Amino acid sequence: RDLYSQFLKEMIIQPGIAKANLGVSREDVTLEDHPLNPNPDSRWNTYFKDNEVLLQIDKDVRRLYPDMAFFQRPTDYPCLLILDPQNEFETLRRRVEQTTLKSQTVARNRSGVTNVSSPLKSTPSSLSEYEVLPNGCEAHWEVVERILFIYAKLNPGIAYVQGMNEIVGPLYYTFATDPNSEWKEHAEADTFFCFTNLMAEIRDNFIKSLDDSQCGITYKMEKVYSTLKEKDVELYLKLQEQNIKPQFFAFRWLTLLLSQEFLLPDVIRIWDSLFADDKRFDFLLLVCCAMLTLIRDQLLEGDFTLNMRLLQDYPISDVHLILKKAKELQDSK
Repeated sequence: RDLYSQFLKEMIIQPGIAKANLGVSREDVTLEDHPLNPNPDSRWNTYFKDNEVLLQIDKDVRRLYPDMAFFQRPTDYPCLLILDPQNEFETLRRRVEQTTLKSQTVARNRSGVTNVSSPLKSTPSSLSEYEVLPNGCEAHWEVVERILFIYAKLNPGIAYVQGMNEIVGPLYYTFATDPNSEWKEHAEADTFFCFTNLMAEIRDNFIKSLDDSQCGITYKMEKVYSTLKEKDVELYLKLQEQNIKPQFFAFRWLTLLLSQEFLLPDVIRIWDSLFADDKRFDFLLLVCCAMLTLIRDQLLEGDFTLNMRLLQDYPISDVHLILKKAKELQDSK
């Protein structure tokens, strides 16, 4: 936890402010390093690069579990280090507001047409999305944003990839809703290290250049089908015949550890079984197979469109049934 607060101090500071606060005049600070300094070692250069990552994280965490109010609610334990008006840290929220105000007025669509919209005419929906809590308060999604931002800074090789927000969400929720207030209070630091440990095991799924290697996601998706072939050859042949590739559904199931397929309490229940298993990712393959075999009758009857709909929006919500089936498949080896 001390180490995490060290990370906060080192990584969420706006260059220039710190020295100006120490009584060094702005002039000297700017001579030494300034916002237009192209030098790769410039702290400003890093600051602007970080902003690109931050904007992507920001967009994703605001949408975390939209069916639950939890992530929009204020935390009982905002980060005092960041929110204390006496210090030199700038909140990430402020950084995002300053960056997006400028950039959102020019929108370029994919065919290259540029629309310059008046910042005054913003739609009500975009305004409500940026509704912020009063000073001194922090929503849970802001805490998650900070965890992801620090992870990205410490792991520049992978930085931030869309989907990581879906992995960190259930972990943070578990700590932040613990009945024991000590766990609640330190939810941010604890989540960060749990997330880092989990990412150490699944990060290969997020690295595009590894997709086709033995540790990459393509290999794991193929493994879902080869396991299915072993357990239920009729269903396997049907999916093959309809040209339903595992990429169409298993990509999301595997990379996000099923966090998008079920409601949060059910996701936590599945993860409980996954993380308790020594060969947790082999067990995840069996859970995916169980999900397929439990809807085999519908899949065998359905056509391509119908089956794609079933797989993209999985119809069974009883996770105990799925886990029981996965266990049966595991024992039937």
